[in-house]
Amino acid sequence: MASWTSSQFLYEETKPWGIQFLERFKRSGRLSFKQYQALVFILTFVAYIAFHAARKPNSIVKGTLSASTIKGGWAPFDGPDGPALLGQIDLVFLSVYAVGMFVAGHLGDRLDLRTFLTIGMIGTGLFTALFGVAFWANFHSFYYFLAVQVMAGWFQSIGWPCVVAVLGNWFDKKRRGMIMGVWSAHTSLGNIAGSLIASGLLRYGWGWSFLGPALLMTFLGIVVYLFLPVNPPTVEAERDGTEIDSTMRLGDTITESFLESRMSTGFDRKAVGFMAAWKIPGVAPFALCLFFTKLVSYTFLYWLPFYVSHNMIGGEYLSEETSGNLSTIFDVGGVVGGVLAGYMSDQLNGRAITAAGFMYLAIPALYLYRVFGYISLTINVILMFISGVFIIGPFALITTAVSADLGTHKSLKGNARALATVTAIIDGTGSVGAAIGPVLTGYISAISWDAVFYMLMTAALISGLLLTKLIIAEVKALLFGPEDEEAASSSSPASRAPIDVLL
Repeated sequence: MASWTSSQFLYEETKPWGIQFLERFKRSGRLSFKQYQALVFILTFVAYIAFHAARKPNSIVKGTLSASTIKGGWAPFDGPDGPALLGQIDLVFLSVYAVGMFVAGHLGDRLDLRTFLTIGMIGTGLFTALFGVAFWANFHSFYYFLAVQVMAGWFQSIGWPCVVAVLGNWFDKKRRGMIMGVWSAHTSLGNIAGSLIASGLLRYGWGWSFLGPALLMTFLGIVVYLFLPVNPPTVEAERDGTEIDSTMRLGDTITESFLESRMSTGFDRKAVGFMAAWKIPGVAPFALCLFFTKLVSYTFLYWLPFYVSHNMIGGEYLSEETSGNLSTIFDVGGVVGGVLAGYMSDQLNGRAITAAGFMYLAIPALYLYRVFGYISLTINVILMFISGVFIIGPFALITTAVSADLGTHKSLKGNARALATVTAIIDGTGSVGAAIGPVLTGYISAISWDAVFYMLMTAALISGLLLTKLIIAEVKALLFGPEDEEAASSSSPASRAPIDVLL
C-alpha cells in the first residue's frame, strides 16, 4: 500500500483485489515486474479500445438519423438542417471533452488513477447507452441528445490522462516510442471495433448501435478496477537484475537502492501545477500542433462514413452499413501509422521531425483521396489507407510517447506526478481542434466537400509548421552530436538524465 497526502486531496492507492487473487497462484506470492508491465499494457490498451468504440456510433448512425435515409430519418435530425444539428451534437461532446480533459488531468495527478479511470469508463457506458435509449423511448428532443452528449464528453475526458499516466509509470524512455506506437493502435482498433459493432447492430435499430459499445465499456470498467496496478509502489513491485538489461540504455547503471529511491520520491512529491506544466519545454508547441492534427483526424472519425455514403464510388452509392465498414480502412492505416511513427521517432531520436513529416505527407494524401477516390472501390480503399497512415500516425505519437516524454521531462527533477497534467494539456488542447473540425464540416459540407478537404489540408500544413523550432533543434542534435541535445531534449525520446531510467 502507498499513500500520499497533498494540501487539497488524499491520494491513496491500494493493491487491486484482482492482483491479490492472482498472487495466490504464484509460488513466490507475487507477480514479476515484467508480468505487471504486461498486465498494465493489456488493460490500458483494451480500456481505450472501449473508449473509442463508444464514440463511433455517432458517426455510424448519422446517415440513418438524417433525412437522407429511405425511412425518413429521426426527428429532429430529419430536416434540411440535420447535418448542422448533428455537427452541433459533435461540437458539444468534443467541447466538454476538451475542457474536461484539463480538469481530469489536474485531478488525475492527485487521485487514485484506478478508481478515477473506472468512474470514467462506467459513466461513459451509462451515457452512451442513454443516447440509444431514445430509440426505444421515442425521444425526439434535441436538448435530450445535447444533455446526454455533455455528460458523455465529461466521462470520456477522464480516460486518456489516466491511461497514459499509468503506462508512463511502468515503462522507461528508451523504447517508449515503439512501445507506445504499438499501444496507440488502441485508437484505430477502437474505431474499427466500434464501427463494426455499430454497423452490425444498425439493422436491428439505431439504438442497438449505442447499447453494444456501452455494455462493453461498462464490463471493462469493472475489470480495470479489479486488476489495474497504477504504479510499482502500489503493488510493491521491484525490478530484479535479470530484467534490467532489456530496458536500460547502454552505459546506464542502476542499483536496487536507486530504484527504491526513485519509487519513493518520484510518486511522493506534490503534483505539478497547471501553469507550471505549460512552461515545460516542448509542451506548448506540441499542444498547438495537436490542435490542428486532431482537427483533421476527428473530422475523419465523425464524418468519413457519411462522406462515403453520400459520394459515388465506382459509379454507385454505398449503404450506411457498407460505408461504416469501409471507413475502418482509415483506422487500419492508422494502426500502421502509429507503429511506424513511434519506431521512426525512436530511430531518429526526434519526435518533432517524425510528427511534422507525417503531417506534411498527409497533405498530398488528402488531395489524392478527394480527387481520385471516386474512381473505384479499390482505389478508394488504397487512398483511404494511406491517408490513415499519415493522419493518425502523428496523432498517436504526440498523444502517447511525446506526452509521456514531456510528463517526465528532466526539468521536473524526477517528479513523477506530472504525467496526467501534461497529457491533459496536450490532448485537451488537441481536443479543442477536434471539436472545431467536425462542426465546421457539418456546415461546409452542405456547400462543398472540396472546401472541407482544403480546410483539412491547411490544418495539416499549420500543424507541421508549429514544430519548426523543435525540428531545427533535433536536426542540430543529429548533425552535431550531444552538444545540441540539450536544445532538442524537449521533444526527444531519450533524455540522458539518470532519473529517467525507470518510469
